[in-house]
Amino acid sequence: MTGIIKNEAEILQEFPADYTILDIETTGLSPYKCEIIELSAIKVRNDCIVDKFSSLVKPDRSINSFITGLTGITNDMVESAPDITAVLPEFMKFIENDCVLGHNVSFDIRFIAANLKKHFSGEFKNSRLDTMYLSKRYCTLPNHKLESLANHYNVNTKGHHRAMNDCMMTFEVYKNIKNDVINSANEVV
Repeated sequence: MTGIIKNEAEILQEFPADYTILDIETTGLSPYKCEIIELSAIKVRNDCIVDKFSSLVKPDRSINSFITGLTGITNDMVESAPDITAVLPEFMKFIENDCVLGHNVSFDIRFIAANLKKHFSGEFKNSRLDTMYLSKRYCTLPNHKLESLANHYNVNTKGHHRAMNDCMMTFEVYKNIKNDVINSANEVV
């Protein structure tokens, strides 16, 4: 554990108890050339899950075999799913003005922001917190991938690369990092 914080009040400012975790699955890495195929979110209040949102999204183009192999999401699964113009407004309504939490969350936000701009002339304005950043700041691990952190904290990784499962893993990893930092601060005091 590195990056010692002086007191619990400072920790609680950096580690909010109310937030929404989000994760997406996509057809590739570019938010301008690739598409969202799954959107999920978990609403957390006082460090407890209070609601969940998840939807597959029908892309304009077929999902390639690499993405299907990675995510398990097939073309048949998304065939009858709503398109991004139907799902994104519901997703944004769900996350409201919450601070959004995710692992490498800038990736997800770039896709969401690009789609908001393209389809609705909108912007993504929510504040954000990244568990990858927190991991790099406070954990001394060889890498900071979500699956590595989950394994480090004995969090179930079954279904990794499905959006809701990744949200749940992120929730557990965040709680563990927060607890480690609080415990470390209490040891220093």
